[in-house]
Amino acid sequence: MAALKYTDQHEWVAVEGDVATVGITDYAQGQLGDVVFVELPDEGKSFAMGDQAAVVESVKAAAEVYAPISGKIVEINEALNDKPELVNEDSTGDGWFFKIEIDDESELDSLMDAKEYKEFVKGLE
Repeated sequence: MAALKYTDQHEWVAVEGDVATVGITDYAQGQLGDVVFVELPDEGKSFAMGDQAAVVESVKAAAEVYAPISGKIVEINEALNDKPELVNEDSTGDGWFFKIEIDDESELDSLMDAKEYKEFVKGLE
């Protein structure tokens, strides 16, 4: 898998070619607690960078998941409909939310790398 990039809203992005896989970080799922429901976007829907694209609900709270880059949804993780707990079990693997076709690769430049994200999270504690 490609090196992950991160947003300040705790989404991660893995780019492969012109498609990015998106999910929430381990930090985010830990803050949420046990995930009980995930509302995924419709395939074919387009989002601008920063638009709300999905919702994740836990026993503690509901949180929005934002499109980290602009593009069109090309695949959603159907497994989350039956097993939302995958977000807790494997947030950067089987718990991914959607795949988005990248409209503007330059938007990726505004995302954090792993080291920057780790520093960002440290500043929240």
